[in-house]
Amino acid sequence: MKRHNFSAGPCILPQEVLKQASAAVLNFNDDNLSLIEISHRSKPFVAVMDKAIALVKELLNVPKGYSVLFLQGGASMEFLMVAMNLMKVDGKAAYTNTGAWAKKAITEANSLGEAIVLGDSSDKNYNYIPKGYTIPSDVDYFHCTSNNTIYGTQMKEFPHCPTLMVCDMSSDIFSRKVEVSKFDIIYAGAQKNMGPAGATLVIVKDEILGKTGRKIPTMLDYNTHISKDSMFNTPPVFPIYVSMLTLQWLKDLGGVEVIEKINQAKADLLYGEIDRNPLFEGTAAIEDRS
Repeated sequence: MKRHNFSAGPCILPQEVLKQASAAVLNFNDDNLSLIEISHRSKPFVAVMDKAIALVKELLNVPKGYSVLFLQGGASMEFLMVAMNLMKVDGKAAYTNTGAWAKKAITEANSLGEAIVLGDSSDKNYNYIPKGYTIPSDVDYFHCTSNNTIYGTQMKEFPHCPTLMVCDMSSDIFSRKVEVSKFDIIYAGAQKNMGPAGATLVIVKDEILGKTGRKIPTMLDYNTHISKDSMFNTPPVFPIYVSMLTLQWLKDLGGVEVIEKINQAKADLLYGEIDRNPLFEGTAAIEDRS
């Protein structure tokens, strides 16, 4: 019997994906070479990268004018990259503090400028999503975290934003429909919804870049990776391949709309038992439950 891991990450991958990935480690594309032995610039892997990017665009209906990147460093690296690419010298940005990951993102932003915290749920151990705040139009960008695995909270709606909007969707990307055009940057570590740790998905609106007036280190500049199709340095071949397989599985299942219904049914079942059974006590505010 297969054992189950109920941790927030790494995610549980479909059996079909695991079988394909394990076979590719031994013999990829019947070439008698392991996937992790082939050149990342070879035609077979370029095809993998191209397909992964195409699937992201298709499943999320990414508009024209956005680049899809597979980077490294996890969401934790994006905490700094976002600020470095969007915050002007001596600039400021607005954040909501909804959990451990948002707090870390705020810390990184404060290392480059000023992070203004508009909503903060730390007063109740992050068991709710702050609401009712107004995003100033004079900040360089607004940053939010869509889902908080540690606390079981999720943003059900996103606020009106008069400036650039950035969202860390690491733990709920591809789990529900999202209108990408509302955001200027979306980023997500692969390990919670796409594949194994090691790859980071970034969806960035091209026209917003290169306007900070600051010198950005080469590896931390989104334009570096856009110009090299996510291959400025050696990409994480295996995590990208498994992510591609998972996205293909999701497409074959029926896409984000179908998986959203499945996820809602699972959530209803779980929360129904938590609310019914006196042995359990829910901690997240009901209206903000993941």
